[in-house]
Amino acid sequence: MLPLSLLKTAQSHPMLVELKNGETYNGHLVSCDSWMNINLRDVICTSKDGDRFWRMPECYIRGSTIKYLRIPDEVIDMVKEDAQAKSRNRGEMNKNRGGNSQQNQNQRAVRSGNRNNFNNRGGQGGGPGLGNGGMRTGGSGQGNRLLAQNNKNRK
Repeated sequence: MLPLSLLKTAQSHPMLVELKNGETYNGHLVSCDSWMNINLRDVICTSKDGDRFWRMPECYIRGSTIKYLRIPDEVIDMVKEDAQAKSRNRGEMNKNRGGNSQQNQNQRAVRSGNRNNFNNRGGQGGGPGLGNGGMRTGGSGQGNRLLAQNNKNRK
């Protein structure tokens, strides 16, 4: 379970945020971003000593100043349920994706417009000695003859 997924699930739930300087903020989570910057509403701020309190309608807390977050257990349970549901859905979606069957290969070849479909040997020709079929032996044979003539002339 990742911290950001936990925070996104905790939106509109009460939470306690303790900062590195010792202050604590109690409020309802409005939003959070990928840097763990947090917006709270209906906030009560407590000083480091615990002897002073401030009530604020809302506040913004920079993620790099956060030391500790206390989130209700019900939110943690919700995140676990979401993760299980997602893993079940992934398993069902990937049922027909794997395998190395000929049917899957043919479907992939059709989708790609038969580009570079070397399994069915309709590959691109090219280069000396490769002929038209993309194979070293066979093809037109013209490339092999030219190589043999060039080798003869070098001697």
